[in-house]
Amino acid sequence: MKKGQKLWSREELILAISLYYKIPFGRLHARNPDIIQLSTLIGRTPNSVAYKLVNFASLDPTLKARGIKGAYNVSKQDKEIWNKFYYNWDVLPFESEKLLAKINKTTLEKLHDIDESELPKEGKTRDQLVKARVNQSFFRKSVLAAYNNTCCITGIQQPELLIAGHIKPWKDDIKNRLNLRNGIAINGLHDKAFDAGLITITPEYKIRISSVLKKQNKALVITNYFLRYENKKIILPSRFLPDKEFLLYHNQVKFIV
Repeated sequence: MKKGQKLWSREELILAISLYYKIPFGRLHARNPDIIQLSTLIGRTPNSVAYKLVNFASLDPTLKARGIKGAYNVSKQDKEIWNKFYYNWDVLPFESEKLLAKINKTTLEKLHDIDESELPKEGKTRDQLVKARVNQSFFRKSVLAAYNNTCCITGIQQPELLIAGHIKPWKDDIKNRLNLRNGIAINGLHDKAFDAGLITITPEYKIRISSVLKKQNKALVITNYFLRYENKKIILPSRFLPDKEFLLYHNQVKFIV
């Protein structure tokens, strides 16, 4: 460490890694407004924050698989925070959002635009609802960032039309609800079809269409919106490739052959 530099605290690292997940890989630079905002909040320079995010990028297995190395001077503490997040999706994302609300001197409800009128005034039920909404918001932002706000099937790049869909359904796997490798960026129509088992994505990242839809091959709308994608490869994310075990589960359990 250079003279005059201060060590990163655990809280600062948690805020930094949370931001790493929520912005596209191509925007990990000091001019990014989100990086500038975090640097102001924690009293560091935008360059310092951007470099820390690049440190985390060097630990990302998807980037490693693509030959992207990131920074070289990753600290032991960086690795510890990365591993704690990467293997504890059910815990640390919510902790990071609580820290972010605290440092912004606001509430989780305001930070995530949660309508207070839809919540009980207090109590365990309210806390559970807030946590669920916050986790869903984190998951959506992070999945869409990994796919650069692009539908993995159609290539649509309009965020309002995109959903952060779960490969292994929310109700089927509590531990992996927030695992970004259990998420895909997908438009609303194909998300419905995926959930219903009318389409799937193979462990080779290819799209399969159910025989239920194939039987309707004379309908132009089915051809245009579904059959044309049969056996085509999805648009892959820059980070957090869909886990092949989750895809295999969907193929074997959810997909209507």
